[in-house]
Amino acid sequence: MDVYLMQHGMALTEEQDPARPLSEDGRAAVEAVVARARGAGVDIDLCLHSGKMRAAQTAQILAEGLGIDDVRTHAGLNPSDDVTPVAHWLAESGADSIAVVGHLPFLDRLLSLLVAGDVAAQAVRFHNAGLVKLVPKGDEVGYTVDWALVPDLA
Repeated sequence: MDVYLMQHGMALTEEQDPARPLSEDGRAAVEAVVARARGAGVDIDLCLHSGKMRAAQTAQILAEGLGIDDVRTHAGLNPSDDVTPVAHWLAESGADSIAVVGHLPFLDRLLSLLVAGDVAAQAVRFHNAGLVKLVPKGDEVGYTVDWALVPDLA
């Protein structure tokens, strides 16, 4: 199973709007990354997000841009949540490809666990609206980073 990890787009500050929706620049960055991913033929079966407005909006843009029919809020994807249950859930999901749209430091710790077996490894630097593709290591346990797409390259 391929795993895509996407940090939500840049959001308004809590002072600007306590719900923290995407800013105009944040929305534009997500749209640019999604357009580039679509052009590269990215195909995702299931998109999960934390339920926070900025993650939900990012997931919706990703789903609309890539034609993902199954978009869900998933418990345990908040910034400070333990990544271990999600890593186990991913391993047992049975989907061909899953996108997880979320927050730091959660995504950093999840990727580090999946790739290096250590939540503190800091294996990739995430960017707002950035999309990282992980692929299985083959016969070994875990994943490897296949590619990362950041807004500046989209």
